Amino acid sequence: MLKKIIPTGLLILLFSCSTLLKAESAGYETLSPAQPTNNPAKVEVIEFFWYGCPHCYDFEPLLAKWVKSQPANVEFIRQPAVFSSLWGKHAKAYFTAEALGVVDKVHADFFDAIQVKKQKLEDEDQLAKFFVAHGVDEAQFRTAYNSFLVDTKMRQAGAVATRYGITGVPAIVINGKYKTNGPLAGSHEKMIEVMNQLVKQESANLSK
Repeated sequence: MLKKIIPTGLLILLFSCSTLLKAESAGYETLSPAQPTNNPAKVEVIEFFWYGCPHCYDFEPLLAKWVKSQPANVEFIRQPAVFSSLWGKHAKAYFTAEALGVVDKVHADFFDAIQVKKQKLEDEDQLAKFFVAHGVDEAQFRTAYNSFLVDTKMRQAGAVATRYGITGVPAIVINGKYKTNGPLAGSHEKMIEVMNQLVKQESANLSK
């Protein structure tokens, strides 16, 4: 009887390890249920990030290069995560830049200001100086910063992260179906590989 129990136990253990290894080697999780995308005709890729996150800072150059190489059927969306009041202050800076149409002009420099220069960019006056230094009219900055649009995005930000089960950053959601991050993929470089794989897969599905 004991001889039969031991092999059975080993089989269960081996099956469990095999399943775990498959999940780890995939480098992503499947979201259940899948979430709707903004444009069903495109492959949607959402990045969740925080300017104060050193991992996001390290991932940014790889991601920026990836974005430039994507085909026209990919819609890339940056989404600041808000898990504390400080994260919220940085998210508001991003949403303000988005409202002003200057994300490409300030995004990398804002990361650098926080991560390398250790600048305190949290309140309206501090942020106004940063934006003005990047060619934005101060009055226009303050109007956007206090706008209904930015306020609405701030109120929605927490719910967006919850909707996709985001608990840390950087994290990427592909087409509302899959989520990858550093721990799942194994490295930032592997995240890019997983993203390429899933975008290719979802692009093929669009063409069917």
